[in-house]
Amino acid sequence: MRVKIIGAGVAGLTTAYEFARAGCRVELIERREGPGLGCSYLAGGMIAPWCEAESAEPLVVDLGVESLRYWTGTVPVAETHGSLVIAPSRDRPELTRFARRTREYERIGAAAIAALEPDLEGRFDEALYFPREAHLDPRAATAALAARLDAMDNVSLRYGVEADLREKDADWIVDCRGFDARKTLPALRGVKGEMLVLYTREVELTRPIRLIHPRNPVYIVPRGDGRFMIGATMIENDEAGRITARAMLELLGAAYAVHPAFAEAEIIETGAGVRPAFADNLPRIGVNDNMITLNGLYRHGFLLAPALARRVVDVALHGASLAEELDANRSQRQEA
Repeated sequence: MRVKIIGAGVAGLTTAYEFARAGCRVELIERREGPGLGCSYLAGGMIAPWCEAESAEPLVVDLGVESLRYWTGTVPVAETHGSLVIAPSRDRPELTRFARRTREYERIGAAAIAALEPDLEGRFDEALYFPREAHLDPRAATAALAARLDAMDNVSLRYGVEADLREKDADWIVDCRGFDARKTLPALRGVKGEMLVLYTREVELTRPIRLIHPRNPVYIVPRGDGRFMIGATMIENDEAGRITARAMLELLGAAYAVHPAFAEAEIIETGAGVRPAFADNLPRIGVNDNMITLNGLYRHGFLLAPALARRVVDVALHGASLAEELDANRSQRQEA
């Protein structure tokens, strides 16, 4: 079977890899000059399904647990050090609310926080620790997937090429273009996310830190070598590339609240990308003739892509559907 995949973000790369592992001949086409240079390039890379239960649907959690196994086993690029959720004393009710909506955590005190993250000693009295969660460097992860694909005899990678959707020159064509597909998916909307990367040798962190705040929650993800990704805002518009002064102030202020040494850190990168989302913030797998669309991963690209890629392969090879899982998710939401 010949499969053409359009888009080499995390969704396209994982889908290509699953088809290739299933024995199909795969052609992956990307208009940019390399893999993972779109929305995936600016992602946080937290593989944190249980933390996401605070605001996401049950389906996201279930698919995320599946993807966690992928990033730690099938393509083992993630580090499993857990996630730490903290809040200033004045916002402790927010931490309690977060705990009520999530699971698979340990409620820990100041001593345990200091044992996990010595640089946070004496700064927070209470936290939620999610020991089974992981994180990865998105750019390293997409590069690893592209390298695996490049080494496979049944895969062709084409970068810097505009695909023509009118060409039906494969048994299946899979559209993984994210927000670039908005002309063919009018229900798709853009959700802008802004981020910073800071450099400092004054702070050491082992795992992602989520700072709970009623208005401006933030996460800090260690990237190694003194680098920390600070993210991310969620703004209902499709303006990519430009980070606002307000977003920068809020992200920097939150980082400073986690540790004052971030005030002296060097800002080495800023970025703003547009996440593709549908009205309910849940992904969609659509089928029209020999065209499959995979889209709407919202802010859960790395958390959902591997699990959804497997379902795309099941659609093409076995006639499966995501509809039953979506219906089950709606039932769970209504019961809640």
